[in-house]
Amino acid sequence: MQIIKKKDEFRASLLSWYHREKRDLPWRNTSNPYYIWVSEVMLQQTRVDTVIPYYERFIENFPTMETLATANENDLLKMWEGLGYYSRARNLQAGVREVVENYGGEVPATRKEISTLKGVGPYTAGAVLSIAYGVPEHAVDGNVMRVMSRLLLIEDDIAIPRTKKIFEVVVMDLIDKEDPSSFNQGLMELGATICTPKPKCLLCPVRDFCNAFHEGRQEELPVKTKKTKMKVIPVASFAVHNAHGEWLLRQRPSKGLLAGLWEFPMIELVDDKTLPEKVHEQFGVELQGLTDILTFKHIFSHITWEMTSYLARMTGTDSIPQGFQFFTPEEVESLPKPVPVLKIWEEIKRGRID
Repeated sequence: MQIIKKKDEFRASLLSWYHREKRDLPWRNTSNPYYIWVSEVMLQQTRVDTVIPYYERFIENFPTMETLATANENDLLKMWEGLGYYSRARNLQAGVREVVENYGGEVPATRKEISTLKGVGPYTAGAVLSIAYGVPEHAVDGNVMRVMSRLLLIEDDIAIPRTKKIFEVVVMDLIDKEDPSSFNQGLMELGATICTPKPKCLLCPVRDFCNAFHEGRQEELPVKTKKTKMKVIPVASFAVHNAHGEWLLRQRPSKGLLAGLWEFPMIELVDDKTLPEKVHEQFGVELQGLTDILTFKHIFSHITWEMTSYLARMTGTDSIPQGFQFFTPEEVESLPKPVPVLKIWEEIKRGRID
């Protein structure tokens, strides 16, 4: 690992560029620690362009920590619908409840206290502290590790959790004590727009300070070992309706994958049985008029579903499978649904299905 010799010049170059070129994002127009907390949770593993409408809708519906703390979980999940990683929403609500109950509705302003809150890790803690309160604390995410690995020729594997400590130390050494908010956001912005996996070095405001650029090694860094091969599971989902135009759904368990969200009947295709055989075996019903809807992949952090979906009818002679209910289209709209179900439902609503 090398060093940056002219730290003041580096900070000045980064901050000047950030103030001149930063994107106009809604969470950058506030110093409210709750709003910044919400934005940082949403931005984890989600693109900025995707987050903006979710953030604005979320803040409109839960404008204070008290409104979120007392919100019904179904309403919370509906606001989060489509963002994925729904445990983030539940953890955010749990953390906000702790603030309301234990801190009088004031988000703690020290790393020690804020880090005790549910769902608040080192990055989120540093982001809220530096951006909302102006506390010089590190906020190291993937973008920042990519930037710093190139600037300082850090060759440690960023896929190993303990490596993050190295980056936290170097950021604390470089951070601008007068404006830590802009410094941290500047590093994040640089990683998101310039120092990307395929870096745009000719546009970089701190290129003169970059050891990897001077050695022509910028595309070698950061070092990151590949993940083990993801498990792929073939899955079939059935949008089942009855003679009254109602749709069959059930709520997933309160723990585990997509916890608490509503889904159509779904089966894993792990043997050679026909679809009607598997449906009857698992749900005890006979489906009629099977029609293709969509085929697509849905990628989780650890598995991929290869989804096939079908439209089907259920006769009045079959009993409703255990755990399922029929819902009107208006009721289906109001239920919080995971992305695969949303895709199927949107296709049905577009009227492409007979």
